[in-house]
Amino acid sequence: MAELAAETEVFRVDTLGRALVFFTARRVPGAPPKRVHEIAAKTAALLSRWGNEGWVTSVAQMFGDSGGAEVFEAGFAHDVDVVGAWEAPDLERAYEGVSELQGAGWDEMFATEWIVGRREFQPVASPKGRAPEAEWALFALWEWNDGWQAATAAERLEYDAECDLAFAADVGSGVSIAGRHRLDSQSSWHHLGIWEAPSLDNITHGMLMHEKVADFKFTTSRHFVGRRRSATEFLGAMK
Repeated sequence: MAELAAETEVFRVDTLGRALVFFTARRVPGAPPKRVHEIAAKTAALLSRWGNEGWVTSVAQMFGDSGGAEVFEAGFAHDVDVVGAWEAPDLERAYEGVSELQGAGWDEMFATEWIVGRREFQPVASPKGRAPEAEWALFALWEWNDGWQAATAAERLEYDAECDLAFAADVGSGVSIAGRHRLDSQSSWHHLGIWEAPSLDNITHGMLMHEKVADFKFTTSRHFVGRRRSATEFLGAMK
């Protein structure tokens, strides 16, 4: 696939070949509690096994942290209950992982949108220092609009430079950005960006800065905000 945007001052190309499994999921009611517990246990065991097979099962691990699998609860702000982002060693393994989750009974618990794609840019930790205990994450999906398609190469480079000002302000405020992932091989969304944020104020101020530099003039986007939770605890609490 041809690149849609160039490397910038903030972002560097990632060449490891890792692949993202991003999902949004809404709880499906009605399954017997015994079956829910059975599926939750199978899913937790699967995520644990992945961790031993080279998967990255949390946003924190994308920055090199250790620890278990994580999800982000989002029902307080969205029409989905949970969002998550895990990375497989490669694209084939990512698709296999989705099939494994479905085989474990995931679809009996959740109505889910799965999106799989390659990592494109490396993670960028805040120069203030990462806060591994940070509660919040912003998941930003976007696609290039007609204005981008009609823009010249020079206009696109100018746009990237303007957006870089906002991204530099984000990481300078304490936000760490888990790189960027390319999704358009199987989705209408072109990319996903993931922010790890110490507070909701960081996310709000970041969005205002992106509006100021006209980040959204070339894109249509969809954002999810979630609160970090251990996947094992989240699944274990399901009834």
